[in-house]
Amino acid sequence: MKKYLARPINSFLLVLIFFTGLVSCKNQQEKEPEEETATAENAIQEPFFKLSLAQWSLSKPILAGEMDPMDFAKKANEMGFQGIEYVSQLYTPILEKGGSPEVAMKNLLDSLKARSEKYNVKNILIMVDNEGDLATPNEKARNMAVESHKKWVDAAQFLGCHSIRVNLFGSNDAKIWKNNSIDGLKKLGEYATSKGINVLVENHGYLSSNAKLLVEVMEGVNLPNVGTLPDFGNFCLNREGGERGETKCIEEYPRYQGIEEMMPYAKAVSAKSYDFNDEGQETTMDFSKILKIVKDAGYTGFIGVEYEGERLSAEKGIMATKNLLIEEGSKLNQ
Repeated sequence: MKKYLARPINSFLLVLIFFTGLVSCKNQQEKEPEEETATAENAIQEPFFKLSLAQWSLSKPILAGEMDPMDFAKKANEMGFQGIEYVSQLYTPILEKGGSPEVAMKNLLDSLKARSEKYNVKNILIMVDNEGDLATPNEKARNMAVESHKKWVDAAQFLGCHSIRVNLFGSNDAKIWKNNSIDGLKKLGEYATSKGINVLVENHGYLSSNAKLLVEVMEGVNLPNVGTLPDFGNFCLNREGGERGETKCIEEYPRYQGIEEMMPYAKAVSAKSYDFNDEGQETTMDFSKILKIVKDAGYTGFIGVEYEGERLSAEKGIMATKNLLIEEGSKLNQ
């Protein structure tokens, strides 16, 4: 009797297990497409570039004494950046107080490298200022400028950066500027080659913002480690009074044309921003149009956030720029 009762119970269990398995498989089949769709959506939400923070975005609080430039890596990490771009002039006071130039530089670089490792951010480049004019007609002064820049090439190599950014000032005569720019860049570029470092020129005003002319300089230098750093802003060719600084711009090179012309030589890109509307769009330029130019050039490296506005605080301006880059960059991957 016990054997007779056990058989139906076992059969019932087998049927129950079978149908449970069918339901489980059905549920799994129903979930898989949703999971695949979610994964696909996440994939297309990633922009085609990585994000770095340009230290100049924090220049106001640093120069005002509200932020220690040595905390740059920490701040970038807190704001969600993968890489950082140093500005040499923001460390001048530290270097001047550090004893001999060699010792001061070593101590600075040791600390910066340790902090970048601690906060898990990649050192991308150093923006070098105030080391002499690489395009000056005075050959002796030009050679001195080349020598002054070399320590920053060494610094970039030590930190693991891929480049230094230089300025090309020295003359407002196009022919003289072009010839001297080729000479200065070639000398510095040849030294940087031995260190595995790129030398990049940013459109930083006057003839350096004439993209067509800058491309001719790149062709004249003809070194694989000498290139450009297109900035979304900084296309002013002339200012009132002929000043380099902050006077009103009276002549500009066409922005989108300039970026497109510079991109074939670009080894870094700077996303300059000034202000934003209620929809989060930059008010002086079309980020979507610029990013398409960058993407169409095949660029997939770091884009540096460089906020220079007056209305928003440094941190709010940085985050507004970062969010806009992610939003528009992601759309281009859809």
